[in-house]
Amino acid sequence: MKRKVVSLVLTAAMAVGMLAACGSSDSTSGTSTGAASSASSASEAGDASSASSAGDASAATEEEAISTTLTVWAPSEDQSADSGQWLQTMCEQFNAAHPNWDLKFEYGVCAEGDAKSTVTQDVEGAADVYMFANDNLTALISANGIAKLGGQAAENVKNTNSQAIVDSVSVDGYIYGVPFTTNTWFMFYDKSVFSEDDIKNLDTMLSKGKVSFPITNSWYIASFYVANGCTLFGEDGTDEAAGIDFSGEKAVQVTDYLVDLVANPNFISDADGSGMSGLRDGSVNAIFSGSWDANSAAEALGENYGVAQLPCITINGEEKQLKSFAGSKAIGVNPNCEYPQVAVALASYLGSAEAQKAHYEMRSVIPCNTELLAEADIAADALVAAQNNTFDNTSIIQPFVQAMDNYWTPAENFGKSLVSKEVTHENAAEKTEQLNASMNSSVVE
Repeated sequence: MKRKVVSLVLTAAMAVGMLAACGSSDSTSGTSTGAASSASSASEAGDASSASSAGDASAATEEEAISTTLTVWAPSEDQSADSGQWLQTMCEQFNAAHPNWDLKFEYGVCAEGDAKSTVTQDVEGAADVYMFANDNLTALISANGIAKLGGQAAENVKNTNSQAIVDSVSVDGYIYGVPFTTNTWFMFYDKSVFSEDDIKNLDTMLSKGKVSFPITNSWYIASFYVANGCTLFGEDGTDEAAGIDFSGEKAVQVTDYLVDLVANPNFISDADGSGMSGLRDGSVNAIFSGSWDANSAAEALGENYGVAQLPCITINGEEKQLKSFAGSKAIGVNPNCEYPQVAVALASYLGSAEAQKAHYEMRSVIPCNTELLAEADIAADALVAAQNNTFDNTSIIQPFVQAMDNYWTPAENFGKSLVSKEVTHENAAEKTEQLNASMNSSVVE
C-alpha cells in the first residue's frame, strides 16, 4: 500500500434503470436497512453468495426477482481499458450469472487505502460495494460503513484463505471483507549485480551496488526497528494498551544503524519515484516496493529482473530479519443496503477464485486464494513467490488498532531527520526516546 491521498473521482456508467443503489442517500425507491439492522441483514444475506459463481445456475434461478442499481468503487487501474476493465468485466459476468436479478452498475474511483476517509465522509451515500485496505477496518466499523459477513460468504473466506489472511479482515471474531490479495512490500533487484546469496543481507548488498530505500516513508522505516525486537501494540499488534515500544537500547541500536545507513555512499533515499528512475537508468540496483511496481521494475531490468523477500541487516555483529508491514486488500459491503443479499453476493464474486485469477492475468494482482496459489503457472511466478514469501517469512500484520494513527507522522518525520543528518550517533538515544514518546501520544492530547 502506498500511503498517499488519491482524490475520489466518481464516474457514472451504465446508469440506466431505477436508481435504487443501496448506499444512495438520494434514492427515491426502496428503503435503507437502518444501522440497527444492517449487521444482521448482511449476515443473513451471506448465504446469497453461494450463487455468485458463474457456474451455479441452479441456485441463481431460485433467487427472488430484484431490479436495482449497484454502486461499486475500485481503483482506477481496475477500471482502465489498458488493463481490460477488470471491474466492469467481473460485474457483467456476475450479472449474467443471476438471471432473476436485473442489475445496473455505477462505477466510482476510490483507492483501497482511501476507503476509510472516503466512505466515512457520507456512509449512506457511499458505494454499496467497495475495495479497502485492511488497516482501514477500525475506522469503517466505527462509522458503521462496513457490514459483518455471515453465512456462506464468511465460510468461503475461511475456507479459501490462510488463517493470517482471515485474521487480517476480522475484528472481535467477525469477518468484514472478502480478501483478494495480500498487501505488503519486498525487494526488486538487478541479478547482474547481486547474487542469490548477496540478497540475503542488506549490508552485503550495499558493499556491491546501489540500494534505494524509502526511509522517509513511515510504511517502510518500521521494518528496521521490528527487526531488532521493537513492537507495535504487543507481540501480535492487537494490544492497544501496550502501545508502541521503540524505546531502550534495542531501539537506539537501530537508530545508530540507520545513521550509518544514510551516510553510506551506496545508499539512496527513495522519494518521489527516484528509486524506479534509478533502476531504469542503471544508477540504482535495488529498490523496495510492492506488486504495483512489478511491471515497471521488470521493464527497467529486463533479463536481469529479480524479486525476493526482504533481506536481513547486521546489528552489532548479529543478523536481524527486516520485517515489513503486511495486510490484505478486500471487498467490503456498505451496511446501508436496500438489497444486502445482492451486495454481499457481488462482493463474494469479486473476491472469488475466478475473479482473482482474472485480476492476476489482467493486472498482475497477486491472488491470496489458496487453491489458485497452488496452480502450477501461478506458483512458478517469481513475483507471486516474493510477495507470499514476504507475507509468510519477513513481515508482521500491520496493526489496525485506533492508536496506530499516532504512528505515521512521527515515523515519517524521523526518517526525514535521518536523511537531513539531524539525527546523529551523539543524539541517537535522545532522538529515539522522543520518537517513541511522540508515537504514543495523540495529536489531540
